[in-house]
Amino acid sequence: MMRILFFIWTIIMTWSVILTAQSERREITSSSFKAIGAPNNPKVEIAWNRYYDWKEIGDICSRLADGHPDLVKHGSIGKSVQNRDIHLLTVTNFKTGQADRKPAMYIDGNIHSNEIQGAEVSLYTAWYLAENYGQVEWITDLLDKKTFYIVPTINPDARDNYIHQPNTPHSPRSGMMPRDDDGDGLFDEDGFDDLDGDGNIVMMWRKNPLGRWKKSERDPRLMVRAEPDEMGGYDRLGWEGIDNDGDGRINEDRPGYYDPNRNWGWNWQPAYTQYGADQYPFSLPETRAVADFVLAHPNIGAAQSYHNTGGMILRGPGSESDIPTYNNQDKQKYDFLGKLGEKILPGYRYLVLYKDLYPAYGGELDWFFGARGIYTFTNELWSSFDYFRSTEKKDEGWFGRNEDVYRFDKLLLFGEGIVPWKKIRHPQYGDIEIGGVKKAWTRTAPSFMIEDMCHRNMAFTLFHAYHLPILKIDSVNVKNLPGGLLQIDVTIYNERVLPTRSYHEIQKKITSPDIVSISGKSINVIGGFIVDDPYLNIAHEQKYQPHRLQISQVDGMSKRYVRWIVTGNYPFQISIDSDKGGFVTTTRHSGS
Repeated sequence: MMRILFFIWTIIMTWSVILTAQSERREITSSSFKAIGAPNNPKVEIAWNRYYDWKEIGDICSRLADGHPDLVKHGSIGKSVQNRDIHLLTVTNFKTGQADRKPAMYIDGNIHSNEIQGAEVSLYTAWYLAENYGQVEWITDLLDKKTFYIVPTINPDARDNYIHQPNTPHSPRSGMMPRDDDGDGLFDEDGFDDLDGDGNIVMMWRKNPLGRWKKSERDPRLMVRAEPDEMGGYDRLGWEGIDNDGDGRINEDRPGYYDPNRNWGWNWQPAYTQYGADQYPFSLPETRAVADFVLAHPNIGAAQSYHNTGGMILRGPGSESDIPTYNNQDKQKYDFLGKLGEKILPGYRYLVLYKDLYPAYGGELDWFFGARGIYTFTNELWSSFDYFRSTEKKDEGWFGRNEDVYRFDKLLLFGEGIVPWKKIRHPQYGDIEIGGVKKAWTRTAPSFMIEDMCHRNMAFTLFHAYHLPILKIDSVNVKNLPGGLLQIDVTIYNERVLPTRSYHEIQKKITSPDIVSISGKSINVIGGFIVDDPYLNIAHEQKYQPHRLQISQVDGMSKRYVRWIVTGNYPFQISIDSDKGGFVTTTRHSGS
């Protein structure tokens, strides 16, 4: 009997210890220290230390929409060349108004297929916004008032090719629509060949005592040019490949080639002027899908596209001939945001595309602003500053920059980013060596730096969206006039930096003016006026439809004034209807 009691007591004590331990673990978990900037107990867990293919992107989009049905909708803006959906996330608080009537920002990434991390930054933005709604007041207010249209990848076919097929860090830049690059009547017949089957396309080198290249004494994995007065030892033969079509050339007809970022219908130039432009503007289904979506959503007032690499915040114009498109008033808005971006993104530089990088025609950046008046930036993700977080300028040219790549690989990636030299028997070149940087290194951030890159770039984009216009009816003053007339003076205020219409779109009449209207069952409008100076009482009359006054814009952090002379009485309603500024209304029931 005592043994039985002792056995029962032992079981009870054991379970007591287990339950106490579990309780303590729960207590530790519930009171664990939460890092600032991270969502608290996210509904949708996503790893931000890796890159995702098209199917995985679709799964993330669906999970976000399922996890946050009141904040995220998952759709598609169209189909790619290979019939993949071009995923769309619409992010806003759908309970506080119609998404397409709120001031909106459009975000996309990965127009160049090897520049993949733009999709992760875009996805991170949608995730962070949804997970922090109700937790971070600033984010909550942003989604209550604004809408985000997020297209993570607008080149899904070639993204999957980059991820799943052997490639260099720079290929493919094009999409997957077949093109005859070498004029032999065949399409995409001579691309790269993965000679060692490791999934990376690296450089081929052949020993030659008269060659102009040699292995670096500082890091023998790196080839450098021989000094002008010394012998080299190697010839550089180009990327891994063989002459597949027997024309004496290697890798000359790869998938594509066209450039999706030279195919837009603003300042487009044919291929003999702008390489990669393709046959005509919007000849590609992916660029056409984006343009159709933007044209169907006039509430888009800001846009962001993500590319790589170089650590840049770019604005247009893309060519010197397009300078007049960017007037001084609009440049002031760009400068305010671009300089703010330099603070948020250490190592990034705010630049003008044609002047500070290179001229480009028919780019997405220029179409968004030139054709639609949308304030737009392109961020080139990942910077040489990120290697060692140093502003030290290298004075060794090409070698100095590449030495950092190899040194970073040795010190922080432990050799994972470089293919070591291998001897290969090539069918045309004979005995060669292959080696060099893997496709996943140099243009894309390594895993441990992805989330930092995502968060900082997202923050810049969110501040751009924050400064989309917020309109309010600041005051409504009613004055009795002789003859039973009423004078109604209304002040409208824009609480943010960006205007309801850019100065460019006003000049080119791209979009409709903002409408300020008055209505009421007993109200009869005798006259409607745009008040230019309320202090000097200077105004001009709008005789056609005076109840619907057209104002060119409400500038950032500025007021506009309107006036009506009416007969009738309360109640009446004042409304502002602005494509990019939203819809605001107020009702007056009495003179108080």
